[in-house]
Amino acid sequence: MRLRIFTEPQQGASHETLLSVAKATEELGFDAFFRSDHYLKMGDVSGEPGPSDAWITLAALARETSRIRLGTLMTAATFRLPGPLAIAVAQVDQMSGGRVDFGIGTGWFDAEHTAYGIPFPSMKERFDRLEEQLEIITGLWRTPVGETFSFEGAHYALTDSPALPKPAQAGGPPILLGGLGAKRTPRLAARYADEFNVPFAKVDATGAAYERVRAACREAGRDKPMVYSAAQVVCVGRDEAEIKRRADAIGREVPELRENGLAGTPGEVVDKLGRLAEIGTECVYLQVLDLSDLEHLELIASEVLGKV
Repeated sequence: MRLRIFTEPQQGASHETLLSVAKATEELGFDAFFRSDHYLKMGDVSGEPGPSDAWITLAALARETSRIRLGTLMTAATFRLPGPLAIAVAQVDQMSGGRVDFGIGTGWFDAEHTAYGIPFPSMKERFDRLEEQLEIITGLWRTPVGETFSFEGAHYALTDSPALPKPAQAGGPPILLGGLGAKRTPRLAARYADEFNVPFAKVDATGAAYERVRAACREAGRDKPMVYSAAQVVCVGRDEAEIKRRADAIGREVPELRENGLAGTPGEVVDKLGRLAEIGTECVYLQVLDLSDLEHLELIASEVLGKV
């Protein structure tokens, strides 16, 4: 099982902090550094120094790292037009030497759209736009050099695009889709995704979401393998006092974290990762909420990473 570090910079993180976490991620042997794509804090935190753009961050980290993969959980389709987004992701992929994974979703946080003047259409329209974006972005990346790409949809239209630049990875970076939706999400995943992610759900609910996607893949006649992954908040300590200290630092209760996340001693966390593996989870995104606690990453690397 691959373990990836997942950060939430909108809660309050400078670029220097993110860089230190990314470098620790690489040095300690984790598989990847991911970040959310949000423009507004959530909950009772200051959020200072303020939001940062996910793809600008990843472009900078692409030049400061050499091994780990880099990506988003998830870029909001509402934030960017599909053509410029395809360009930005392709450029970061080039800058990283082909280490980008592209997570994209509908966008869901109404308040951040209101705060920064971003239109926030209905759920149906957001799904419609996401589907068109996926067709456009993959079409741009996969159009042979020297040919053009055109598209006419309900929300976007492209005419004779040169479909440049190309990502370093042939055909484009792996695409991540995710969520607990019962109908459109599995169908879109079966058509477009290389990886399907279930965020912050219990093991049984995660397994049920995987099964819906597997069924959609069968219905679509898909024979390409799908990677199944999960995202879970992480809070690990050598003893109860250390676990509680880390839970307090992120404003959470230990019993709740044990029930809903990856929390407890290293042994407890390894056991729960084993339960996730039993339902087919191949990759887990460890949501690290206290970005100043690099000793937390060191403990997970030394006591958990090597056992999964």
